[in-house]
Amino acid sequence: MTRSPSSADIQSMLDDSPYIAFMNLEVTGVDPDGPAITIRMPMRPEFERRAGTGQYHGGAIAALIDIAGDYAVVLQSGGGVPTINFRVDYLRPATNTALTATATARRIGRTVAVVDIDVHDDAGRLCAVGRGTYSPNVG
Repeated sequence: MTRSPSSADIQSMLDDSPYIAFMNLEVTGVDPDGPAITIRMPMRPEFERRAGTGQYHGGAIAALIDIAGDYAVVLQSGGGVPTINFRVDYLRPATNTALTATATARRIGRTVAVVDIDVHDDAGRLCAVGRGTYSPNVG
C-alpha cells in the first residue's frame, strides 16, 4: 500500500478544483489512521442565505460536508472518489463564523465507504451533522 496523502497533498487536491478553491477550504488536520480529516471553511458573502445576514446557506454547508467526507476516504484510496449518497441534518444556524468539518470514516469497504461528518462553528457549537457514502475504488 502506498503512503497516505499528507495535509499538503490534500490541500493541493482541494486547490486544484475550481469549485473547491472558490470555497477557500483549508485542511487543518489529517489522521490517516482514523482515517479522519478536518477542513475549515471561512464565511464569504457568496455563502450567505440572504445578503448582509452573515448566515450560511444550507447548500454551502452541504458542500462542505460532502467534500470533507470524500477526502476522509481519499486518505485511504489516494485519489478522488465519487459520492454515492449523503445526508445533512442542520442543527443550528451558523452566522458570522467560519465552519469546521471533521469527517471520520466509519468503514471503508471494497465498494462502499461510510463517513460521519460533524460541522462546528468557531465557538465549538455543533451546527450540522452529515453522513456520506462513497465509492472508494473509483478514481
